[in-house]
Amino acid sequence: MEVSKPKESQFEVLSIAEVSASSSDTSFCKSQPVFARFGSGSGVPELRFCQEFESSADIAFDLRTSQLFKLGPAESLCISEASEANKEKAYSRGISIQFKNEEESRAFHCAFEQWKTEVVVQGSPLPNGVVSTSKSKFDDKIEASSAKMYFHYYGQLLHQQNMLQDFVRTGTYYAAVIENRADFLGRVVVDVGAGSGILSLFAAQAGAKHVYAIEASEMAEYAKKLIAGNPSLSERITVIKGKVEEVELPGKADILISEPMGTLLVNERMLESYVIARDRFLVPNGKMFPTVGRIHVAPFSDEYLYMEIANKAIFWQQQGYFGVDLTPLQRSAYEGYFSQPVVDAFDPRLLVAPAISHVINFISIKEEDLYEIDIPLRFTSAASTRIHGLACWFDVLFNGSTVPRWLTTAPGAPTTHWYQLRCVLAQPLYVMPGQEITGSLRLVAHKAQSYTIYLTLSATVGDVLQTSSGKLDLKEPYYRMSQPQAYSLAQDQQPNQLLQAQDILTQSRDEDGSVPVQHPSPNSGAELHSL
Repeated sequence: MEVSKPKESQFEVLSIAEVSASSSDTSFCKSQPVFARFGSGSGVPELRFCQEFESSADIAFDLRTSQLFKLGPAESLCISEASEANKEKAYSRGISIQFKNEEESRAFHCAFEQWKTEVVVQGSPLPNGVVSTSKSKFDDKIEASSAKMYFHYYGQLLHQQNMLQDFVRTGTYYAAVIENRADFLGRVVVDVGAGSGILSLFAAQAGAKHVYAIEASEMAEYAKKLIAGNPSLSERITVIKGKVEEVELPGKADILISEPMGTLLVNERMLESYVIARDRFLVPNGKMFPTVGRIHVAPFSDEYLYMEIANKAIFWQQQGYFGVDLTPLQRSAYEGYFSQPVVDAFDPRLLVAPAISHVINFISIKEEDLYEIDIPLRFTSAASTRIHGLACWFDVLFNGSTVPRWLTTAPGAPTTHWYQLRCVLAQPLYVMPGQEITGSLRLVAHKAQSYTIYLTLSATVGDVLQTSSGKLDLKEPYYRMSQPQAYSLAQDQQPNQLLQAQDILTQSRDEDGSVPVQHPSPNSGAELHSL
């Protein structure tokens, strides 16, 4: 492995002081300047505190096992983690560093992070729990270009505002936290992917002892400003810029809170980071807000939508477009349009069978189980119609000790910024009332932080087996995002052939059967019972 070395650098500091009783006191001469030097002369990246004429009193920190914390504008704390033989202590040595001014402090912190992240030492084993300076698990799974765009997107306030103004989302999170104060009071909380820091502020309002807000994008700087602007809460919130796969915390957390849901629950693959945070930071039997997620699916009939998508490819049927025959690309264009999942809000009466659900228990699921998700499909048609594909939505449960609360994106419920998602098949299926519809929905994660969707639906009419399949990319949806339309009878469907809202039932299928899922009450809003 090639070694990448930043340029060696040196800083003159005002003073240092030993803060660990496990080491002898520093013996630096107060009349001489103290230097902090970054280098790798010993073969490992290190930070060495020294004086020009007192080399015997040098203090060296191995940067692979050290951390730096900001105590004030011009004061920091550098600690070295305890050895395997001394695990009962959080660290083996600590040095308090006093800088000349805040600018010197910032420059020192930048150099520290550069040496921590850029120096890669071949063949050097790292102790458990220490962040490796080589590629993290996130970097191994995700394309660099996708990650760059992702963090750039969420680093902008306009996108944070879009989520904050989703009052169903934000209000449900607020209610879930405040109504379950007993879970937060006096507890240590980690906010995974903190964004603007709003959930951290909610946790602090609920009485959290301390909140660590982890955010990898530039939004971390805005979060610091927002939190600092709320001084009654800011003393109990620490914003940490970095990925949950890489950062280190001084201790374990009692609760994780996060908003890791994407379109169809799993898009953007942040659920994996949420699970990794659980494994790294959460105490045994700690709580997770949200606790459980469910993907709901049901076949639908929507002639308008089908024709809208199919007609997009008509452009490519032209044989004389400025003297050019476009028809060689017509088939590819047609297939391309049907490879896009449709994101919009639709009328729940378009569903032609009760929904089934796939349960993901965030407390127990393994990260690897999210790489590929298989959902077997079996429905009974409630109408004589054409099936144009599969409709999908999700909900999550905040299983608080006092008030369990659901957040739903179901059709007919108040619309959220997630809307719903529909996978439209290029070849519709004909079904009769009471007819069985079978198939499978398979989600396979890819490196662009999303999933490839493989959908197959089958139905038998008389002795003829109909099967229709589609391959869609969740990363590239068609954002239709209209409000539910008033569908007329022009879709060749009679009112009594459409499912009424009260008939949209959910049949939960827990993949491991280990944790019972509490279903929403009629008043919870998580399932639709009336229009």
